[in-house]
This record gives sequence, C-alpha cells and structure tokens, in this order.
Amino acid sequence: MIEYGRPDLLCTGLRCRYINGMRSIVFSDVDGTLLDSSHRISNVTLESIRSLGRRGIPFVIVSARSPSGIFPIFRRYGFRTPIIAHSGALIIDEDGKVLFHKGISKDKARSVISFMESEKMDLAYNIFSYDKWYVRDKSDARIMNEVRIVEAEAEEGSVDSVTSDSISKIFCICDPEMTDSIELRLKDAFGDLSIVKSDDYLIEIMAEGVSKANAAGIMCRHYGLALEDAVAFGDNYNDEEMLHAVGHGFLMGNAPQPLRERVALHADDNDHDGIAKALVGLALA
Repeated sequence: MIEYGRPDLLCTGLRCRYINGMRSIVFSDVDGTLLDSSHRISNVTLESIRSLGRRGIPFVIVSARSPSGIFPIFRRYGFRTPIIAHSGALIIDEDGKVLFHKGISKDKARSVISFMESEKMDLAYNIFSYDKWYVRDKSDARIMNEVRIVEAEAEEGSVDSVTSDSISKIFCICDPEMTDSIELRLKDAFGDLSIVKSDDYLIEIMAEGVSKANAAGIMCRHYGLALEDAVAFGDNYNDEEMLHAVGHGFLMGNAPQPLRERVALHADDNDHDGIAKALVGLALA
C-alpha cells in the first residue's frame, strides 16, 4: 500500500455527480500537460483540480511514468487519485490497489533488448516492472536527466533482475534525430507489441493492446461512466488515441504541429493553464 498524501483534493470511490447534465470524469497526462515547463502545477490549474474534487468528479492521472515517478507529485500537492501508469499497462486505484496490469513476458523483453543491442541502436533503455525501474548504466547522462525530471531512482540491472512475472514497459531514450527510424525498425521487428513515440526522443514498448485509451475505458467502467462523457488532456503522440476515444479530448497548445492537425479540440499550452481554462469552459471547474 502506498501513502499518497492528504485525501481532501480529489474524489474517490464512486462519488461521481452530474455536472450540467453530464456525469463526468477527467483524465490528464502529466509531462507537458498537467505540469508546466518547470515540472510544477500552477496555482490556477491546481485550484481547478480541487474544484473537480468538490464537485465529485474523478480526476485520473494518466502517464508514461511509473508510479514512483508520480508519487512526488502526489506528495507535493496532496493528491489522492487513481493512476494509469506506463501509458496504460498498470492501473492503481486511490488506495494503492492494482486494478489492472498487462505486461510483456520476460522472454519477449529479452528479445527486444537483444535486438536493440545487436542493431547498435543509439538509445538508453529502461526496464519497468510495476514500480521497479532498472537500467544498464545509472551514470548515462540520459538516465540521469530522466531521474532528475521524475524525482525517482533507477537501479542498475536487467530483465533477470525483475522478480515479478512480467515487464510493464521498456522505455527508450533516443537521439531525437534517430527516434522515428528506431520506432519504425522496432515496429517492423515486433508487430505483436504496442510501440509508440511519446516525445521527439522517447519510445515506449508495451504489451499488445496497451494504450492510454484502453486504460481510460477500463477506468470509466470502474466508475460506471461512459467514455463519451469523459474529458481528457494530453500533449503528445501517445495521448492521441485517448483524446479521440473520449467525448472531450483536448490537445495542449504546446503539442507537436502534426497532432494539432489531427485533434479537433485544443487547449492553451501547459505554461498558460490550458487545463484550467478548458475545465471552466466545460463548466466543470
């Protein structure tokens, strides 16, 4: 069980209410969406989330991060909310109970890593299993930067270091100029896995069918809600499917231009309270 912090900000359980005739739930990505460019939540956005809690509207964190990379946010702002981690591979309720997990077999994970190494791909790979984070070299500058951003600690290890039955996600930090090429090569070699670029320099590798959209659907069923009544916010490629799946999917103003052409609803950027303004516009905050 995990200590999340004060339980006063966000609604828990099934205490969901109709707002303007709509029974709603709000999903939010973290980096580039909920957090500003300084990796903090503005006071205006924080107050809008508090307002959701007062109205009985569930607020769900949806992130590529592991739980340990989300807990510092909880401690800093007193959140107590469900988590969709590893871009949908792991769902934890507000009490720390695992509601869903779909991972990659260890043999498959070994195959993926062996392929990346044999192909001499210029990347730093990260192995996640539930809340455990393993890397080959903690002194790699790419890993050190990720540790600084998420405020969590990695351990040096391999697939063989994992004690659970499966790997939640393999996370690759790439040279931005090579990310698209690496993504295509991985997809060609492992068509039975879910592989998605989540930033100009990041690639996520999960089990087949894992996505933020599918995880949002699981959470809506958990709360007895419909996806078409849900609101979601995201800023990057791994958010796109979720934004299309819900009734009100907002792309942040700082998102890549190709996404801006494919997603209909836009919010202001993460440095200008895009979430808060959109929630006010929907009369949810």
